[in-house]
Amino acid sequence: MSTAQGLNLTLKVWRQKNNKDKGQMETYQVTDISPDSSFLEMMDILNEQLVGEGKEPVAFDHDCREGICGTCSMFINGEAHGPGREITTCQLHMREFKNGETIYIEPWRAKAFPVVKDLVVDRGAFDRIMAAGGFISVNTSGNTQDANALPIPKYDADRAMDAATCIGCGACVASCKNSSAMLFVSAKVSQFALLPQGKVEAAERVQKMVKVMDEEGFGNCSNTGACEVECPKGISLENIARMNREFIKAGAASEHSS
Repeated sequence: MSTAQGLNLTLKVWRQKNNKDKGQMETYQVTDISPDSSFLEMMDILNEQLVGEGKEPVAFDHDCREGICGTCSMFINGEAHGPGREITTCQLHMREFKNGETIYIEPWRAKAFPVVKDLVVDRGAFDRIMAAGGFISVNTSGNTQDANALPIPKYDADRAMDAATCIGCGACVASCKNSSAMLFVSAKVSQFALLPQGKVEAAERVQKMVKVMDEEGFGNCSNTGACEVECPKGISLENIARMNREFIKAGAASEHSS
């Protein structure tokens, strides 16, 4: 059993009733927080405290609490998912903070991610981008081909799997000064572009997904690399380069056919 001393912390938490409310920072005190507890467990303790005081608990997204679902999106002390690299907020432990520290907790800040309430934002824009082209055509007639019958170079398979680890949390958007979704979209394009199953809709996919990305109000790539640094799954910037190539190739093919 851990004998570490509990942490006494000051929390500056963004409170906002809805997307029309101006919102503001509220200050809370929590005491005797175990360094072994996760950040979300600390938020649970805060909410239990608020409910006990007859106050409205802080709304925040969470689900699996295992670094898989990508819903636990918080901007902590100016960093997406807080200090530490390649972890989500639910994987962040309170041992990363010092006793007496003040912690600033905010929602993602992006035009395309409007605040629903407090720390919860609407990331439906990602769903609409995926719906525009994040799929492949598969023969389900009963004459389906065995997946192992298609030889795929290990390099391509590895890169496709790396891209597919994107959990769509939105840290890339929150970290970019232009609120760009290029890393997210490029990961979704890359996971198919590298595989033979994704070749059928390749040109249509990248054009449609980029079009919806722009329509949703995401900004242009800032080329600073903050998205890759803050991504909890370490999605590489090389995916953005690949998406750009796919987009240019699709445009050239479209012009040639017309």
